[in-house]
Formats: sequence, C-alpha cells, structure tokens
Amino acid sequence: MIVFVSGGARSGKSHVAEQYVLQAANGKPCFYMATADIYDDEMAERVSRHQAEREADDAPSAWVTLEAPLAIDQAIAQVPNGHAALLDCLTLWASQVMFNADADESEPLSTTEGFALLVRCLQDARARDITLVIVSNDLNEAPLPNDPYTLRYVEFLQMLHRWLAAEAERVVEVVAGQGVDWKAVANT
Repeated sequence: MIVFVSGGARSGKSHVAEQYVLQAANGKPCFYMATADIYDDEMAERVSRHQAEREADDAPSAWVTLEAPLAIDQAIAQVPNGHAALLDCLTLWASQVMFNADADESEPLSTTEGFALLVRCLQDARARDITLVIVSNDLNEAPLPNDPYTLRYVEFLQMLHRWLAAEAERVVEVVAGQGVDWKAVANT
C-alpha cells in the first residue's frame, strides 16, 4: 500500500506518517528512508530531534534508518518484503534531484530521471508488498515565486504530488498535527 502524507511546514506530518508505518509494521522493524542531507546546524538539530522522537516511541517496532538523499530506489531495495517504510521527505529529495550533485560529484538528475526513479520505487514497493508512506511539504499555499529556478522546483514537486495522490491508496493532509483523509481506498 502507498500512503501519501502532505501538509505545511512543521504541521506534524512526520509524526502522523510514523504512526501509519508503525501500525502497518505490526511489530516488525520499520524502515526510515531519510532523504535529508545535513548541511547546517539547523538541519542537524532537526534530524537529531526526529531520531530522538522515533527512539522514544513506546511501539515494539525498531526503526532502521536508510540514508537516501537521492538513491531512493536503492533504499527501498533494502526493505524486506512485507515490511513498512517511511520516505521522509519528498520535498528534500526533489530539491536534491534538481539542484544538488550526488556525493560522487555527478550532475543532478533531470526531472524526468527523478520522476522515473520515484516510479521505480513505488513499483518495487508494490511488487514486494511493502507499505510505503511518503511525506512531503505542501508548498502550493503561497504565491508562485518569480525566480525561474524556484518556480521550476515548485512545478516539479507539485507534479510529483499530483501523481502520488493519483497512485496512492491513501492520501492524508496534516493540519495542526491531525491527519485528514482525502482519499482512502476501502480494505487498505
């Protein structure tokens, strides 16, 4: 099953998404596909806080972190069949697709290559009965930017959101820490 969780910055998306993963895991280890590249003190603090929150959870499942700033297909390949995984977050991943060179200093991916990578990730999850919960920031509340690079990024991210919303069995928007179901397929 694919679950798409979106919402504004600091709305509680990650916590809501983690609860979906824990529930789907049913006591098995949970996999956290971390797309963050730690580039400053604020990001290091956010990553540390998220890790501490997962470790403090009283759930019987343990979290296994898979670092995947770009190679989400390689990360999902490490998740055992029938397990649950959290991809957090698509917003950072999309920015790395477009703007950051990979660790080996290769060129950033094109948006077409990035989209194909996401498609393969979902196909793999479905083929191996992995519950994949994907978190992303909803950036469409603000006026569109004038900067052409930022506009191109917002357009790419929103295209990914529209596609994920169509593909996912469940679509959840988080507002003030509360998940609001926009799409829930029966028996999922």
